[in-house]
Amino acid sequence: MPTVVESKPSNEMSAPTEAAGVADFVRSAFDTGNAVLPVGGGTALDYGNAPNRAATRLELSGLAKVIDYTPRDMTILVEAGIRIADLAATLAAEGQQLPIDLPRASEATLGGVIATNWCGSRRYGHGTIRDYVIGIHAVDGRGVAFKGGGRVVKNVAGYDFCKLLTGSLGTLGVITQVALKVKPRVESNAAIVAECGDLAIVEEALRRLSMLEAPPVAIDWVLGKGWGSDARAGQIVVRIEGTEIEVNWLAERARGELAAAGASWVQNIGSSESEQLWSRQIEFSDRGATDADDGSPLVLQIAVPPSSVVAIVGKLLDVDSNCSVQTHAASGVIVARFSKFTHGELTAVLAGKLRPAATRVGGHATIVRSSLEGVTSHLVWGGRTDAVVLLERIKRKFDPKNILNPGRFIY
Repeated sequence: MPTVVESKPSNEMSAPTEAAGVADFVRSAFDTGNAVLPVGGGTALDYGNAPNRAATRLELSGLAKVIDYTPRDMTILVEAGIRIADLAATLAAEGQQLPIDLPRASEATLGGVIATNWCGSRRYGHGTIRDYVIGIHAVDGRGVAFKGGGRVVKNVAGYDFCKLLTGSLGTLGVITQVALKVKPRVESNAAIVAECGDLAIVEEALRRLSMLEAPPVAIDWVLGKGWGSDARAGQIVVRIEGTEIEVNWLAERARGELAAAGASWVQNIGSSESEQLWSRQIEFSDRGATDADDGSPLVLQIAVPPSSVVAIVGKLLDVDSNCSVQTHAASGVIVARFSKFTHGELTAVLAGKLRPAATRVGGHATIVRSSLEGVTSHLVWGGRTDAVVLLERIKRKFDPKNILNPGRFIY
């Protein structure tokens, strides 16, 4: 959704290059009661609600240094404004990786990734960003610096701070420094694509893949315009990583299960085609699979148990048969880009049908992006639950004057 933030003169924008400068700026804002909009790469400003009052931008991309990196320890300490692509290049030079797939990686910053808790297709095999943050430094809404965790992977001191700030959308604190555990880069990988004639085939294929002795790193089900397939129920894309022997063995097993489920055109795709498809999978939530998807009036993320994925996608297709969908099927995360959606459908369809369907199976639905007017907090996140009430109490402790991204996440 468009971020409605009143413009401020450029001399009121702060761009510190040290963590102390962040603390000084927030402390001054606390004293005056001015709202603060922390900004990293600016790639997710329309995720969540817009701040509910004018806010001065706190640019954090100047905090981009690698503070300490000892590859043999498999950990790295960096400032939160480092670009994801730059972090990946630093790790790759030592044969290591942070296996979190982000759209616009050359712009997105690590702090923004943690604040949004955004994860891509490989979360099934590698986990989420929350699993890699082992230490964190931040500044609360009073301008007071605090930290949790440390450089040791098994260090549990302050571990809750790492979890608490992940996904908080900058409403509890401004992240300044992060310690991460990392992984070795893989020796080999493969991508298998299968076309599906109907939803029953998809459901059986996903069931069979979930029973594999060793899990792939990603199982995506993609359908809709732009995914390069005429199959009525789209394609299942399986990605495998490991040693060459492991990859070949698991690829053969995955192909067999897909064929047994009734899928057609089951095959490993070449490296060039695989890279192009992988790029579309990574960027889908941001821009869509094709340029034509950029005009989507509503992008919805639904998280449900994996066993409910096919049923929920069926309901999405009932609402808009031309919507484009990417499902991290093994993780139960669905991202849908609607080709049409009106303001009147926000209450009748989103609040009245889609969100209740997700809730009934223990899931939830969140608006990721929207060009529609009148999108309220309750429509973005859902109702005010007991969990939200608890988060509001935590927000008051960390940000007593409500100056950090006011209204963006916690009501």
